[in-house]
Amino acid sequence: MRESKFIVRGLIEAPSLKVPKSLGEKAIRVANELGLLNKSLKVRSEGDFLHIPLTEEPTPPQISFLSGKLPEFKVVRYLFQERVRKPRKAIDIAAERLPPYLLASFPRSIDIIGHVAIVEIPPELKDYKRVVGEAILEAHRQVRTVLAKIGAVSGVHRVREFEVIAGSGETETVHREHGCVYHLDPRKVYFSPRLSYEHNRVASQVRAGETVVDMFAGVGPFSILIAKRVKDIRVYAIDVNPEAYRYLKRNIIANGVQGRVTPILGDVRVIIPERLRGVADRVIMNLPERALEYIDLACESLRIGGGIIHYYCFAGGEESITEAKEKLIREFGGMRRRIERILTARIVREVAPYKWQVAIDLEVR
Repeated sequence: MRESKFIVRGLIEAPSLKVPKSLGEKAIRVANELGLLNKSLKVRSEGDFLHIPLTEEPTPPQISFLSGKLPEFKVVRYLFQERVRKPRKAIDIAAERLPPYLLASFPRSIDIIGHVAIVEIPPELKDYKRVVGEAILEAHRQVRTVLAKIGAVSGVHRVREFEVIAGSGETETVHREHGCVYHLDPRKVYFSPRLSYEHNRVASQVRAGETVVDMFAGVGPFSILIAKRVKDIRVYAIDVNPEAYRYLKRNIIANGVQGRVTPILGDVRVIIPERLRGVADRVIMNLPERALEYIDLACESLRIGGGIIHYYCFAGGEESITEAKEKLIREFGGMRRRIERILTARIVREVAPYKWQVAIDLEVR
């Protein structure tokens, strides 16, 4: 029996059952019945004929069987295209290894940052966290380390505790987003790929000649994208976390935005009054858990004539956007600045049951 196939210029040569198109459906059924149908290759058309890929050349008894079923056919060699197999999802892989009653608890949300995948393991899957991690590794070929969340984002440096549940354990990575590269380690800095749309949405509003203050810049996903998009720009990127500041400086160089983004290490309550009072046309406040406490600093950094604030917060309940806007308006009640108008208010993402991150863009005078 001859070799079943070999590759020729990206196509695969294999035995073919050549039949008139009118016999195509029946020929496929018969070839499958004989166990000869090669399901990894695509059926091909040639004029009035179809070529049905076979796993091997039929034996004499199989030829006899085919003759009794098909009034016209030939067995030849032909070039076929390989079927593109859809990648298996992590839950499908885990289904082979988990008790069936636990499948409903498999994490539906996976954050992938460079080669690092981050998941939240529900209590009922605690004893199977390695299975979850290995399934994610197998389903996502670019992933080399899988981390499970242990606690919430906390502390002045906004970091979270993780446990390595699969892979190499290497967590320093390079994440790519909107044409930018970000060096980071999710165990040392805050970064969320779920804010990709927000990074792009805010950057698309910035115009040439503006000065932007990014109050909680992290490793630079807002600041650097803005500077990549707008050449005539000045962005002050502030963060209190020394690790975030270290990666921010590295990312500024990696993305070629030196001179347009100025990295600053420190607390905005010190930095803005001392260095950035009245300089900004636009302020970004991506600190949703505490942004309301810093509205006065955002206003202080704006030019005398005012500007735009991109404000993020957490809110719960059915009227989360209304609640967020009302709190913001009340905060402005005792300030010298005023809200000229709210430009946009939208839900960014769900962060817990009945709790959302909300984005509000407001014009301040």
